[in-house]
Order: sequence, then C-alpha cells, then structure tokens
Amino acid sequence: MRPSRRYRFIFAPVTREHLAAIDRQYHGLIRDVLETQLRFEPLVAVRNRQPLKRPILGAEWKIRFGPGNRFRVFYRVDEGEGSVYILAIGEKRGNTLWIGGEEIVT
Repeated sequence: MRPSRRYRFIFAPVTREHLAAIDRQYHGLIRDVLETQLRFEPLVAVRNRQPLKRPILGAEWKIRFGPGNRFRVFYRVDEGEGSVYILAIGEKRGNTLWIGGEEIVT
C-alpha cells in the first residue's frame, strides 16, 4: 500500500543543463527512478537514498541509482508544500562526480 501523500517535483532550471551532459539513453531511467523513489516517500532513508552529512548545492538528500549506481540526484523536500526540489542531477565516474559536464569536489 502506498502512502497517501503525493509529492510534486520542482526542477531547478539548471537541471536541464545537467541532463544535457548525460547520455540521452538514460533520461528515461532517471525519470522512472524519480517517480518510483521520490514521489511518495522522499524522506525515508534506504540503502541508496540518504540524507547528506553536509549540504551540497543546497540539497539535503541524495539518491543513487543506475548501472553501478553511477547516477546521483540531489534534492531537498518541503513537507509543508508537499514538494521535492530537484537541485542537481549528476554522474559518478570512478571517484569523480560530474554535474552538467563539470567536476564537483565533495
């Protein structure tokens, strides 16, 4: 049974650039994971969805997924509004995180 609260997604404008840096074949996967993992319980920690120890790019949570857990979505939640703010979408290659074609030092 799914929880009754359905969160809406609000994408930061810069996430378009982030997606443009990721191979188009993965865009459907990213969309599907956001829908299944964040639509109803974005604040429930599970193995691949965790609160950040320190905020990155204004985000308080991250989810990792995809082949070899290579993708990362950074987000914050406003429970009062019922909104999930998608702030960054990136790709982990080796030990390096890339967001929008730029290396991010964490």
